[in-house]
Amino acid sequence: MSTHQEHLLETLLPKLTLHIQNGADPRSYFSPPPCGEVGERSDPGGGPLTIANTAPHPKFGKQISTSPQVGGEVDNVWLEVGFGAGEHLHWQAQQNPRTGLIGAEPFVNGVAKLLSKFEGAPPHNIRLHMGDAREIIDALPDASLGRVFILFPDPWPKTRHHKRRFIQTEMLDSLARVMKPGAELRFGSDDAPLVEYTLERLMAHPAFSWTATRAIHWHSRPADWPPTRYEAKQLHGVPAFLRFRRI
Repeated sequence: MSTHQEHLLETLLPKLTLHIQNGADPRSYFSPPPCGEVGERSDPGGGPLTIANTAPHPKFGKQISTSPQVGGEVDNVWLEVGFGAGEHLHWQAQQNPRTGLIGAEPFVNGVAKLLSKFEGAPPHNIRLHMGDAREIIDALPDASLGRVFILFPDPWPKTRHHKRRFIQTEMLDSLARVMKPGAELRFGSDDAPLVEYTLERLMAHPAFSWTATRAIHWHSRPADWPPTRYEAKQLHGVPAFLRFRRI
């Protein structure tokens, strides 16, 4: 990483970091606390949490100064699992200012690349989790997400590694719980065996319905689905674009 990217991780990332709260309406993640960052220190008298002016860096652990979170009211919340370099997440946030975008990405280089895209003030409607998306999903209340993106994940091609794929029946159960009726699950991949694997599980799940009626519907990217650099590489083959509706 460049010196500039390291600086962004220390100064900008804390303003956009998602503070997971079990059972909280995810729209509340996009309203800043009244005085600075969310604190972890309890009031000795049993009162509400106090606000700390320092916090551990979410990846490196060292204490850094924090600033008030960037926030604003949103009407809906979408989740992107593994946002890579963040091209898609950033585009969706720009095009949908009344929608909150939560992005989960465990790799620091991808997070740094996304932060580098922000010029001046960062978007008010992005929150980032530098960890496993399951931690977010497990904490969400029922029927709280309007859309979920799983775009070009690691295909884990070896059979013994298929259990590491994000799409599993148990995960679809969890997504069905947190997605609103009518919410959309979008999945993209250029790996044909992974697409087949994913289709088998989604089509067998009673909570999801495939929206495609013709081949062009999964061979063509929708207008509101911007390409990413990884997709453009087509490392494994021709991309497929799957869209499922939460019944």
